Amino acid sequence: MFEQGVIRPPSEANSLLVRVTRNCPWNRCLFCPAYKGTAFSRRSVAEIKKDVDEMALYHGPYASGITTAFFQDADSLILPTGELLEILTYLRKKFPGITRVTSYARAKSLKKKSIESLKTLREAGLTRIHTGLESGSSKVLKLIQKGESPEDMVQGGQRVMAAGISLSEYIMPGVGGRALSRENAMETANVLNRIRPDFIRVRTFALPPDSPMETMVDDGRFTPLGDLEIVAEIRLLLSHLDDMPSHFRCADFSLNLLMHVDGHLNKDKARMLEELDSFLSLPKQDQKAYVLLQRSGHYGLHPMDMLKNRDVMARLHKKIEDLERDDPEGLDRYIRSMMACQLPRAQTDSWR
Repeated sequence: MFEQGVIRPPSEANSLLVRVTRNCPWNRCLFCPAYKGTAFSRRSVAEIKKDVDEMALYHGPYASGITTAFFQDADSLILPTGELLEILTYLRKKFPGITRVTSYARAKSLKKKSIESLKTLREAGLTRIHTGLESGSSKVLKLIQKGESPEDMVQGGQRVMAAGISLSEYIMPGVGGRALSRENAMETANVLNRIRPDFIRVRTFALPPDSPMETMVDDGRFTPLGDLEIVAEIRLLLSHLDDMPSHFRCADFSLNLLMHVDGHLNKDKARMLEELDSFLSLPKQDQKAYVLLQRSGHYGLHPMDMLKNRDVMARLHKKIEDLERDDPEGLDRYIRSMMACQLPRAQTDSWR
C-alpha cells in the first residue's frame, strides 16, 4: 500500500495525498504537535512513483475522476526542483484528470528556490503552496521557535507570487499571548501587505496540551488570550491590511470563533470589519454566551441569530455563571480545554 502523512489543509480534504517527505525538517515550533515524536526523512523519487502506482490501482476506474492532489508532509519544497518535476510529471501521467497540485512549504525552502525554478514547477503542474506565516513579529516568531524571520516570510512569499503560483499564508491570532497581542496584529499585517498572497487563512491559536507552551503558562511566562481578546486582535489586524485581492479566510477552520468573517479584502473588508464591530459591541455576557455556544460545536451560527433565542441565551448565561462563580477565568479555561481537543496529538509523551 501507499504511505500517507498525518495532516493536510482543510481545503485539500478531497485531494489525492502524495507523501513526498516524512514529517517536518524543523519540528521545533512550540505551538505545533503534529510531528512531535517523529524524525524527518526525504523519500526517493522511486518510492513516490511506486506509491502513485499503488494509488492508481487502488482507485481503479475512479482514478480518472480525481482532479486535485496534495504533496505531504510539512515541507515538500525542500526537495530539489528536478525531483519535484519528475514527481509532478509522473503523477499527472498516472492521473491525467488532475488540474490542481498543492503543497506545504516553509518560507526558508521557498526563499532558496529561484523564481525561475518556481515557474518551472508551476508549468509542470504545481498550482498552490500553503505556508505557515503564523506571525509577522520577530518577537513572536522567536517566542514560538518558528526558526524563521519576518524577512524570510516576505522573501519566500514574494518569490511564490512572482512565479504565478497561488499562495496561502496561514496566520495565528493569539499566538503571541497577551503581552504581544498588538505587535502580533500590526507586524503580521505589515508582512502580509508586502507579500500580497492569494489567501490569508486564519488559524486561531489553541494551547496544545502537554506542550512547552502549556509549561510557559504554568510558569507565568505566557498569558493566553481569551476568545474575546482574540477577536479584538483580529479586528486590529484586519484594519491594517491593505485593500488587496487577498481572500481573508475564516470559514474553513472550526477554531475560528467568527467563521462568517470571510471575504476578499478589496471587496469585503468594510463588511468584515462591521461584523467584528457588531460582535464586539454586544454586552459582555452575550459575547461570552456566543463563545460558549460556538465552541460547543454550533459552527457558523451568526451571533445576531443566537441572540433571538431567549431560552438558549438564558441557559448559556447560567452555564457561564456556574463556570465563573469561583474562578473569574473559569470560562476561558473551559474553552481552552475544548479547543485543545481539536488539535492533532503529539506522537510522543515527552514533548515537554
